[in-house]
Amino acid sequence: MLVKDLPSGRSPTQRGFAVDSIAFRVLGPLEVTVGGRAVPLGGRKPRMLLATLLLEPNTTVAVDTLVDVLWPSSPPRSAVANVRTYAHALRAGIGDRVRTRPGGYQVTVSPDELDMTTFEAKARQGELAEASALWRGRALADLPRSPAWEPTLARLEELRLSVLERSPDVSIPELRGLLAEYPLREELWRQLVQALHRDGRTAEALHAYREAERVLAEELGTRPGPELRGARDEIRTGVFPVCQLPMDIPDFTGRLETVAEVERHLGRRPSAVVLTGAAGTGKSTLAVHIGHRVERSFSDGQVHVVLGDQDPAEVLEYLLRALGVQDVPESLAERAARYRSVLARRELLVVLDNAADASQVAPLLPGSGRSAALITSRTWLPELHGATHVHVDALTDRDARELLARVAGHDRVAAEPRRAGEILRACGNLPLAIRVAGAKLAARPSVPLRVAAERLADERGRLDELTTGSLTVRTSVTDSYLRLSTAAARAFRFAGMLGPVSFPGWAVAALLGRANADDVLDTLVNANLLAVSVDPTGTSRYRMPDLFRCYATERLSGESRHALRAAARRVLDGYLARATHAATRIPVSYFGVLPRFGHVVTGPDDPVAWFDAELPSITAILQVAEDLEMADHAWRIPAVTAPYFDLRGRHDEWRRSHDIALRGARQAGDRHGEAIVLRNQGQVALYQDRYADAEAATRESLRLFTEENDYSGVGIAHAGIGTTSRIHGDYAGALRHHRHALRIFVRTGQPHFEAAARTAIGTALLAQQRLPAAERWLTGARELSARIGDRHREAHALQRLAGLREPAQALSHLTEATELFQMLGDEHCVAYARQNTGELFLRTGDHAKARDLLTESLDAHLRSGDRRSAAAVTMLLGRLEY
Repeated sequence: MLVKDLPSGRSPTQRGFAVDSIAFRVLGPLEVTVGGRAVPLGGRKPRMLLATLLLEPNTTVAVDTLVDVLWPSSPPRSAVANVRTYAHALRAGIGDRVRTRPGGYQVTVSPDELDMTTFEAKARQGELAEASALWRGRALADLPRSPAWEPTLARLEELRLSVLERSPDVSIPELRGLLAEYPLREELWRQLVQALHRDGRTAEALHAYREAERVLAEELGTRPGPELRGARDEIRTGVFPVCQLPMDIPDFTGRLETVAEVERHLGRRPSAVVLTGAAGTGKSTLAVHIGHRVERSFSDGQVHVVLGDQDPAEVLEYLLRALGVQDVPESLAERAARYRSVLARRELLVVLDNAADASQVAPLLPGSGRSAALITSRTWLPELHGATHVHVDALTDRDARELLARVAGHDRVAAEPRRAGEILRACGNLPLAIRVAGAKLAARPSVPLRVAAERLADERGRLDELTTGSLTVRTSVTDSYLRLSTAAARAFRFAGMLGPVSFPGWAVAALLGRANADDVLDTLVNANLLAVSVDPTGTSRYRMPDLFRCYATERLSGESRHALRAAARRVLDGYLARATHAATRIPVSYFGVLPRFGHVVTGPDDPVAWFDAELPSITAILQVAEDLEMADHAWRIPAVTAPYFDLRGRHDEWRRSHDIALRGARQAGDRHGEAIVLRNQGQVALYQDRYADAEAATRESLRLFTEENDYSGVGIAHAGIGTTSRIHGDYAGALRHHRHALRIFVRTGQPHFEAAARTAIGTALLAQQRLPAAERWLTGARELSARIGDRHREAHALQRLAGLREPAQALSHLTEATELFQMLGDEHCVAYARQNTGELFLRTGDHAKARDLLTESLDAHLRSGDRRSAAAVTMLLGRLEY
């Protein structure tokens, strides 16, 4: 039961935002935005509740109706209470637009806030293009349809068809999509036939007419009407010279080397050149541009066919008629033979655009004579023997900027160079995306580039931004996606989860729950949807261009949260297992606590190189763990990566990852994990000279380690507090903590940690100028380190002992320590050793060597963010000036 209610008008504000900033969209997936940003609407049932209200805006919808929509078969006893809960949840996101009314609920919107009412108004006013542009797909496409919605949705869809049938500029993809839903609309078939013919795709146009003829005969028992037959009669065959190339674009940019290479190959007749590359790289534009450049070399002209998914036999029929052949044979083999005979006597350039596969193209190639074929394809076509393959990639930075300037205006790009760079990065330097962004800017001369850059920065809406008229990046990528097998399409969608980084093949297999994913990875690489490279460990790595990743993420939105979490968990488990294996094999014994993880996977021979290659992937998947609230992985992965952060001096990544880790450990309620993370945070804070943060974190970790009875952790925490005490000049406190740590390490049988504690005690004594005692402790630390084979701590002891030696022996100690640190890959400690060596040369008067070593040390300290050490080195360099 529906109870009519008058609109209550607009209130001045809704939960702190202006009412005018709200947009409700039902012509496509359900969406509500505030200030251009999507508002979370919760699960399916709250969304269906809101959808029902929006289909009857400013009208009270009875509770019974809402219950029928939400539970069409058997509503629970709590249905009414649940409806009330869903309405309350919606108010949390969009304010009091959802209101309780006697007997039901109502959503209050003004006509210009709801795309449905805006569409109806524009359709009545004859603003067809604007009305059609409001549709983003099937109405409420992301929700199951309810019988209660059908009257409204049927009215909207009929009105939409009426608008499209009256619109002169409906795109070919739109027409095909509509005909898939409404195959008996003869007017849509007429528009498709004419649009294909206007686009130079005459063979496709004839095929579309025959398909319409078949459908009408089978479904209605009728023949096409006069208007559709007239569209067919407009198609005429050509005679020599044929000149079918579309117009060359006036602002073609760059590609000089590629153009020259293709022209060179086309000069060797007969020839075939395949331009292959990802969607949006400008292959079609490049082929047309080259075709115009070489047209004088082909006296009989150029034919141009957009292949798509066309049958080669039908393409050959069109080509033969275009080349003056009236009696076209029936079979594919006969048509191909006749076609090759025609080409052998002519000097023709055949441009075959958007080829699907090699079997489609092979019958369309010249066999002999002076003709040539120029093919574009989004897929590698290695089966085309004898053809030359030229890869078309994204534009260089320089060419991309020049294209944007030509389309949007040189002065505007020059005025905001940084924002232009941001736009180009968001476009991935893809010509199609740049052209769309530039065209939108050109149409809005008063809009600064800053606005476009900020809107493109949001990945969730980037593909919507890269749409203007018939130019759209999404359509281009969709064509590639729809050609994929079911397995490859699933791999493409889920690979979007892995972020804007390269990733190993096993990660895709884990996403899919398979042991191996080589087949689908090969498919995606061949389709130019993934780029492949090899890292220093010899592992194949794959990367998805950012715009494709945005599209994959869109497609992934149809997957359930359960499926996303299950896929993410498999990848996270894989990274955690491999990182655990690598962390335990790093050549430096880590002075910290590693989390325990039962499942370990054998990794590469070089664990440091593995971390070098995988760190960006680990960072990206860590963000996925946090976003999906997988708290256990969110802390364990950073904690097990800490030895690598420490070894490489990657302090900024260490700090960022452990901010996530601390939230994860606390969310998981894992107090031991929290202690591990806090101790690691204390260590990186110490490296970055944030001493108050270091001591606070370490003392809290000490408390938690004590509560959890982790004696090793207690000793490590005491050692950390001892270090901050020494830096603050509290040498007595430092010695007390270090000796406490030493007793624990001796008692628990941890000689590597014992060696570290002995070095720390010696360092504190050295700072007090208690030289004999310092030498005893440091010598003992060196001897213990050598006995247990801990070269890293042996190097530390040598470095400290150098401060007690005469210059010649000190230099020997420092040289040996530096070599050991370099051998172990500890760049951070290499910087400290060079600093000490440079200071030694400064004291002995060798200023040239001092300057070289101190400069190298300063650069390393600045890279790692060690401000205290950088300041100390800067002071030493200053002394060289006097």
